[in-house]
Amino acid sequence: MELSIIIPAYNEAGSIAAVLEEIPVLPNSEVIVVDGGSTDDTTVIAREHGAKVLVEPRRGYGQACAVGVDAAAGEVCIFLDADGADNPSYIPQLLRLLRSETADLVLCSRLTAELDPGVMPWHQRAGNQLAAMLINQLYGCSLTDLSPMRAVVRKKLAALGMQEMTYGWPTEMIVRAAKANWQIIEVPVIYRARYAGRSKISGTLRGTILAAYYILSTIFRSLRIADQDPSQQEMHSDR
Repeated sequence: MELSIIIPAYNEAGSIAAVLEEIPVLPNSEVIVVDGGSTDDTTVIAREHGAKVLVEPRRGYGQACAVGVDAAAGEVCIFLDADGADNPSYIPQLLRLLRSETADLVLCSRLTAELDPGVMPWHQRAGNQLAAMLINQLYGCSLTDLSPMRAVVRKKLAALGMQEMTYGWPTEMIVRAAKANWQIIEVPVIYRARYAGRSKISGTLRGTILAAYYILSTIFRSLRIADQDPSQQEMHSDR
């Protein structure tokens, strides 16, 4: 298996069908939807559209991503959200960059392209810019965004020893990759309005505060984490 597309989902029955239908048909690939205990028909719809569905009772965005990685068979993992804001048409481009070995981690940047009004609330944009600025200053990167849509080689990701099971998971991936001297590349993408409902993060005060806390705490806490030694890296790679 060459590619595993991992989609964390929670109560996304209004959008998951359209997201899965938009994913390009690629050889040797699989789509894994990790459901965080939805109370709607998200899992039923995902299965009907050919996705492998995993139900993860433990809450947390990072928890869902980690479960997807553990179940993945692909050499490359690509992550995207289930709300339709991430455009799956960029998947072949992300895959090509990893195939050519010009990047270890490919991130989609929503902030290097013009955004339609209301697509990304001001506080979400400002929070991403602040987090990117801190990562650039503390870890020597040159990022513009912390977009959830990204591509990485699965065994390399396993070797990072990811620990953060919350909204801070994408941030931890970036800072651990930077500490490991990975080549990180950004790809400008057009960010869309979600297909249905409101964001569970930027659409609520509680979600916004929690996301900000987990992202910022991950940035500063990771400065104190020692790099993985070779035996630990090998252990995580064999999971």
